[in-house]
Amino acid sequence: MSPYLLGLRLSGRRVLVVGGGRVAQRRIPALIEAGAEVTLVSPSVTPALDDLIAAGRVTWLARPYAVGDCDGAWLVHACTDDRPVNTAVAAEAEAKRVWCVRADDRDASAAWTPASGRVGEITVAVTAGGDPRRAAGIRDAVTGALRDGTVDARRSRTKPVGVALVGGGPGDPGLITVRGRQLLSQADVVVADRLAPRVLLDELPADVELIDAAKIPYGRALAQEKINELLVERARAGKFVVRLKGGDPFVFGRGGEEMLACARAGIPVTVVPGITSAVAVPGAAGVPVTHRGVSQEFHVISVHVPPGDPRSTVDWAAMARSGGTLVLMMAVERIRDVADALQQEGRSPETPVMVVQDGTLPTQRALFATLSTVAERVTAAGIRPPAIVLVGDVVKVGQEVEMVRAERIP
Repeated sequence: MSPYLLGLRLSGRRVLVVGGGRVAQRRIPALIEAGAEVTLVSPSVTPALDDLIAAGRVTWLARPYAVGDCDGAWLVHACTDDRPVNTAVAAEAEAKRVWCVRADDRDASAAWTPASGRVGEITVAVTAGGDPRRAAGIRDAVTGALRDGTVDARRSRTKPVGVALVGGGPGDPGLITVRGRQLLSQADVVVADRLAPRVLLDELPADVELIDAAKIPYGRALAQEKINELLVERARAGKFVVRLKGGDPFVFGRGGEEMLACARAGIPVTVVPGITSAVAVPGAAGVPVTHRGVSQEFHVISVHVPPGDPRSTVDWAAMARSGGTLVLMMAVERIRDVADALQQEGRSPETPVMVVQDGTLPTQRALFATLSTVAERVTAAGIRPPAIVLVGDVVKVGQEVEMVRAERIP
């Protein structure tokens, strides 16, 4: 007969797990997350379980199962690799009218553990006649559809409210966080930056209001004050608003200003960090921003104004003296000024430089140069924003990786 599915609220309730192997290692974290008080009975445990025990998350009785262990339990898991022991545990649980899940025999088990997954406030649990692999496959399909918005989550009675500041990542739509994509699928209004992953906007339902907040360099731009007003206005109208930004909202994204504007208006704000292009783009181009024995620090610098400009707060002399990696954002249009300033302050003209345009996208391309040649090379190659400039010896590491790969290609 089909099982009767029920969501157990285990907070503060004792759950007994017999067996300290791989099955218990998979099941115990979910029980802890549900708030259960887990008692583990087993002569030995896996290293992962030992870590949970050391942290005080699990009570471990380091001995074999004994009759009476089921006393006071609301739920029992028989997870040993010894069938007679599992049978004895299940028999005691049955006699005491406690639900018991047997890991070794689905037909003899009084209860089945479904393949479960969680997306936000939604929990999906699947049983497939006791077939765990099939159940896991169906669960993954459903949770995946919830994450990417294929299954509509906007009709929930507990839909998010206010404004969500969502970091969209460096450009590739696959690099937005799971949480960011989920909230995007629930939005009534999306206020999108120019560098936000535009492909995701095509997947929005037709009734979602899309506001273009692009700020084109030396071109059209929606003033930040107007963006702040739109966020507050739409949220006050009862709409759930997602502010979709490239990279991370708080890394040169003016997310702090938007959060303050909402806070002053009494609008709740959810912040979803994003993968910043300052680290992701060099990585996508094969260059680490730090490397053992080469650089143990890196500096992320906005070059929206050139060195020497009264509005600049960057200590370029200190950056030149630093042996660390410099990650320069919004620097392409001012690359000559930056290169000249670093050299004048003492950085070697032969310092390696890499410039990456359209990082993580199919149109990504990288240019290698030195401080003394980068300005001419950028101009000759026609490099345009968005681009990341990386200055430092870590660039050589990326070049070495490419050489090794080339040598191994038959």
